[in-house]
Formats: sequence, C-alpha cells, structure tokens
Amino acid sequence: MSSQELIKEPNPILRHKAKKITEITAEIKQLILDMGQTMKKNKGVGLAANQVGQSIRLCVISTEKGPLALINPQITWKSIRKEIEEEGCLSCPGIWGLVKRSKIIYVKALNQDGKPIKFRAEGFFSRVIQHEVDHLNGILIIDKIVRTKNKE
Repeated sequence: MSSQELIKEPNPILRHKAKKITEITAEIKQLILDMGQTMKKNKGVGLAANQVGQSIRLCVISTEKGPLALINPQITWKSIRKEIEEEGCLSCPGIWGLVKRSKIIYVKALNQDGKPIKFRAEGFFSRVIQHEVDHLNGILIIDKIVRTKNKE
C-alpha cells in the first residue's frame, strides 16, 4: 500500500465532474486501499479520487470500522433542515470555513466488491459524504463557504 500525492487547488482536475466507474478492476481496488492510506496519513476524514489525480466517481470515507469506499455515490434525498458547521479540505490547505449542508441524507453507491449499498447518514458522517460528492462534481468548499476562518 502506498499513499499518493494530494492534488491541490487550483489544479483543474478538481473542477471537472468525475466519470462514472463502469467496472471494478484490481486497479480500482488498489486505488481504494491507497486512498485509505493517503487519507489517514494526511489526517483526513474523507477523500475523493480526483484529489489524488483520478477523475473517477470514487470516494473513501473514514468510519469507526475503517475506510468506507463509495463507488458512483449518489445522494438520493437531502433533508430540508440544514446546519452550518466548520469544514476544511485537504485540497485547500489552510482554508477553513462555515459550510451549510443538509443534516440527513440518503445515499446509494456500490461498495468495493461492486455490491449496491443504500444507507441513511446524519450529522458529521452526512457532512463528509456531501463534501466528497461535491468533489466528484467539481465543487470545492471555497465555492460554498458562508464565512472563512484562517487556521495555520
């Protein structure tokens, strides 16, 4: 397993809508493992494939049970109730800001074995998934920040 180099803003790959994954190959499975390592090494809680230079619809989310891979993730429902919380991004180092997101979402995706999964996410878990799905759509937190905070 190896960790990859993180892509930082203003790299144009971060602004492209990532392509759907049509086949889960050995390379994709290795990428999932590598992304888990990269996320951990950089103290992240989520990582989208375009943040490591791969413009494909894949993200890895940190959970208590270890990294959760979401292939072709879709948010199928968002609560009207929103909350504003602080967010940072590994691709926008040093920038922290308040971002408004839905409190509860329903997600469908494929897991790393290609099996369909559906689940409900709320709170911080929901926020991380929304942040990573934004990445896959070419949207960064700097596009959504309500108020910035600089942290060193």
